[in-house]
Amino acid sequence: MGKRVRLTDDSLNSHGSRVLTSGIDVAQYERNPVLLYMHERGKVIGYMKDIEVKDGEISGEPVFDCATELSKQCKKQWEVGSLRMVSIGIDVLELSEKPEHLVAGQTAPTITKSKIFETSIVDIGANDNAIVMRHNGKQITLGRDSENPLPMLSNKPQTTKKQMELKTIALALGLPETADEAAVLSKIGEQNRTVAEVEQLKKDKDALTLAQVTAAVDTAIKEKRVTADKKEHFINLGKTVGIDTLKATLDAMSPAAKLSHTINPASGSTPSAGHKTYSKLSEVPEDELRKMRSDNPDEYRRLFKAEYGYSCNI
Repeated sequence: MGKRVRLTDDSLNSHGSRVLTSGIDVAQYERNPVLLYMHERGKVIGYMKDIEVKDGEISGEPVFDCATELSKQCKKQWEVGSLRMVSIGIDVLELSEKPEHLVAGQTAPTITKSKIFETSIVDIGANDNAIVMRHNGKQITLGRDSENPLPMLSNKPQTTKKQMELKTIALALGLPETADEAAVLSKIGEQNRTVAEVEQLKKDKDALTLAQVTAAVDTAIKEKRVTADKKEHFINLGKTVGIDTLKATLDAMSPAAKLSHTINPASGSTPSAGHKTYSKLSEVPEDELRKMRSDNPDEYRRLFKAEYGYSCNI
């Protein structure tokens, strides 16, 4: 069984260009799959069989016809491994400088459409994918000292995929599209610091709010506006509605009255709002006196005794 060999793929060649496998026409070559030696016409040494285009590359199996001493020699050297490189000859049909067709280090346009016209066994190629090209009627042989008639990339800077991504990020950060990588990274660092500062300020604000809410609830408990068992409820309420709304709510709640004040409003040192106390009976207006006698006899008796020095019966 012969050795299958790669004829070409999409990688960068020694002239700074690439030949896209997807754009190579192999139909004509398959009708006459001639195998030459060193790309020289008249030095046919066999043919290429089982040509296959797959996974971004073209491969085949060289067959030596042994019709000439050169073919016999090449076959023997191929079998022992002293000859091991294959190179294709193509006609260049279309070039492209579009960013999506360029890779890092590329200096010449990408050949997006081409046609194979021969395949050769070669001794030393310029790279693993050595290719002979014909462009505008002139042949291009890849090698360190060979002439390259392909045009160089235009002076306009080419935008690579990485540069496009950098441009997009720069614009998103509010920077000009010409911002370099250092400027973008610096801006990202500033934004990261800003985010951290905002998060810290939020934490500080939340802690302050909690302290204020807790103090307000504790005060309300001391003033008997709420009971201690409701502390967590009002703290959670304060965290939700804010300290101002919580204070307004607590202030609207009346302190719980002592039982003794409920039974005898006149007892205790601090009368409830709107209730007037008297020290003796003569201070009570006549209309209120009649009402006190019927509605609050205990208070009437207290004032009577304070006025006359002895108790009365009602």
